[in-house]
Amino acid sequence: MSKLLVFCIDALCSSDIEKMRIMPHFGPMIENGSYVRNIMPVWPALTYCCHTSILTGCYVDKHGIAHNEKLRRGGFLQEPWFSKKQDVLAPTLLDTAREHGRSTCSLSWPVSGGAEYDMNMPMIVPYEYTGWEPEKWLKGTATQNLLDRYFFKHGRYIMGPDRSLDLFTMALALDILEDFDQPDVMLVKMCDLDSRRHTYGVHHAKVDDQLRKHDAEFGAIVETLRRKGTLDDTNLVILGDHGMTDVKDVLLLNVLLRKQGFLRTDESGALTGFDAIAHSTGLGAFIELSNPDDLIMKEKVRSFLESLKENSDIQLTQIMDAAQAKREFHLEGPFDFVLTSKLPISFGEQLTGDAIWGSQVPGDHKIGAATHGGDPNREELTAFLACGPDIQKGVVVERRSMVDEASTMARMMGFDMPDTDGAVIEEILRSSYANQA
Repeated sequence: MSKLLVFCIDALCSSDIEKMRIMPHFGPMIENGSYVRNIMPVWPALTYCCHTSILTGCYVDKHGIAHNEKLRRGGFLQEPWFSKKQDVLAPTLLDTAREHGRSTCSLSWPVSGGAEYDMNMPMIVPYEYTGWEPEKWLKGTATQNLLDRYFFKHGRYIMGPDRSLDLFTMALALDILEDFDQPDVMLVKMCDLDSRRHTYGVHHAKVDDQLRKHDAEFGAIVETLRRKGTLDDTNLVILGDHGMTDVKDVLLLNVLLRKQGFLRTDESGALTGFDAIAHSTGLGAFIELSNPDDLIMKEKVRSFLESLKENSDIQLTQIMDAAQAKREFHLEGPFDFVLTSKLPISFGEQLTGDAIWGSQVPGDHKIGAATHGGDPNREELTAFLACGPDIQKGVVVERRSMVDEASTMARMMGFDMPDTDGAVIEEILRSSYANQA
């Protein structure tokens, strides 16, 4: 029975496929496999929401991860990020694989802390951490077999101001494949393309360099499988979690709300009260009302937001209340409105100052040179590529949903995932797997 190895590249864009074709390791995979050119992310197209949808095959309202941050009511900004698998309300591909007696390994996958996988090293150390004790976040959340065997050897990669999660992840991946029987399903998640695009924009020489580096990393995995003798029995998948859009301006929506009297701050700039406050998703925003049951205030806020559609500098296009967001995008969370603009602007969370427009902060995950997190219909989507014994050669599917990926990968392994929101991408599978009941 075939194995599955998933190489996830954060912020892989559909337009990257043409560059990947001429690379030494991505190229042969594209030539000998099939792919979906445009994968539609879930709303909002944020890393943790999307990674959870990739593995569960479910939209946000079913799996429960509505933002990278664990948003809660009360006007709290910059909340800690999700980290624990227990917060995911739907079973994952790896959960289902274990039920079918398959071995599982997950490396640097978001929202996987404490998961009952055979091997697990979660993406859980806070992204801004530059200290020397990352192990304190991994104890009790990573599997002890990986901590005991590898942290002393590779933990240095995630220490200090120049820490690199990708170096850590790759070191683990290659050692695991050499030291153990190959897991039946293995996830390897890489971050640095996303960081480069947040810093330099969607298309830049340094972005191209990083994609080439990911090619070399993928090549090291493929060569390890070849030397191990398992490559011919492995379905390889390369996928992304979201695309990216270059940002021209940053709208300081909370400053605008403050100027309209919807939130208050003290002399130090601290929030003292609010009727409405904005939580950025990058290319979009959630609006939280202090009292959602105050229908008069709700309509007052809605009316103000609607007026921004006519503002030529802002041009909001979507202003959905919670019911509409759930109905149209299967999105549910601690918010009352969801909004985006037709313009290439991101939304900042700053409370103070007189200017409603701010500047990009290169590298910032919300207001960087390029970002994501808005309407999944943005022009730059992500992709899904597959190659292996159960994959057709030369099939190109133009467009599918992210929630179709889990069911498709499960089918590659010979089982089905129940209760997903998606469907198997039959076109790319060989007939014996495509028609499997």
